[in-house]
Amino acid sequence: MVDFLLRRVRVAVPTLFVIVTLSFFLVRLAPGGPFDREQALPPEIVANLRGAYGFDRPLWEQYARYLGSLARGDFGPSFRYKDFTVTELIGQGLPVTFELGALALAAALGIGVPVGVFAALHRGSWADRGTMMLAALGIAVPTFVVLPFLALCFGIHWRWLPVAGWEPGSVRHLVLPVTALSLTPLAYVARLTRGGMLEAMSGAFVRTAFAKGLPLRTVVLRHALRPALLPVAGYLAPAVASIMTGSLVVESIAGLPGMGRYLVQGALNRDYTLVLGMVVVYSTLLIGMGLVVDLLYLWLDPRIRFERE
Repeated sequence: MVDFLLRRVRVAVPTLFVIVTLSFFLVRLAPGGPFDREQALPPEIVANLRGAYGFDRPLWEQYARYLGSLARGDFGPSFRYKDFTVTELIGQGLPVTFELGALALAAALGIGVPVGVFAALHRGSWADRGTMMLAALGIAVPTFVVLPFLALCFGIHWRWLPVAGWEPGSVRHLVLPVTALSLTPLAYVARLTRGGMLEAMSGAFVRTAFAKGLPLRTVVLRHALRPALLPVAGYLAPAVASIMTGSLVVESIAGLPGMGRYLVQGALNRDYTLVLGMVVVYSTLLIGMGLVVDLLYLWLDPRIRFERE
C-alpha cells in the first residue's frame, strides 16, 4: 500500500508541474494584460507597473521566479484585488467552494445510489423506466439552465428560497446552488449504479446467496452492493471535475464568493497570478481525488491489486 501511494505521488508531482507550466505560458499568450483599462493609462505609468511586478523581464525569468514563489507557498499578489494576495483570496473562496462541492457530491451519492439500486431491483417496470428517463434528463440539461430555472420557480415565483447571495451557515442559501450542482452527477450515479447492480445480481455468488436462503435485503447489502459500486467509484473523479466546472457557473450566477467566481473574474481581468493560483488548487484537488478513487477501488474489491508495472 505504501509503495502504491509513493508511486502515485511520484506521478502526481510531474503532472502538477506540467499543468502549472502550460497554464503559465497559455495565460501569458492570451491577448490583453492585467493593466489594460477602458481608458488607457499613460505609457510611463504602465512601464512603472510592469517594472514593479517584473513584467519587463524575460518570460523565462518570470517563469522561474513564479516557480520559486510557488515552492514557498506564495501565489503572489492579485493585480485587480489590490488589498489581497492570491493566497488570501483562495483562503476566502475555498471554504465556500468546498462546502458547495462536498454537499453536491454527498447529494449525488446519497440519492443516486439508492435510486439506481431501486431501478435495478425493479428492472423493466414503470418505476425503472421513469427514473432512468429522469436521469437522462438530468444529464442532458446543463447547469447554467437548471440554476436560473430553479431561481425563477423557487426564488421569484414562489419566494421560498433566496435567488442569490451568501450567508455562512444559512441552509436556505445553499439549496438552489447545491441542487443545480448535484443534478448531473446524481443522474450519472443512478445510471451507473443500476448497471452495476444488474451485473452483480446476475453473478454466481448472488445465486449462491439466494440458494442459502438469504433474504433479498441481505443479499443486496452484503453481497451485491460493493461490486455494483465499482463503476460509481470510477466516476468519482469525473464527478468532482463536473462539480468544479459547474461551480464556475453557479458561483457567478448566484453571486457566491467562491473560487469559481474568482477564477472567472481573474480570467476576464487577465489577473495572471489569481488564475494560476486557482488552477493549482483545482488541479491538486483533482489529482488527490484520483488517488482516493484508486484506494476506494481497492476497498470495494479486494481482488484488485495495484502491482508494480
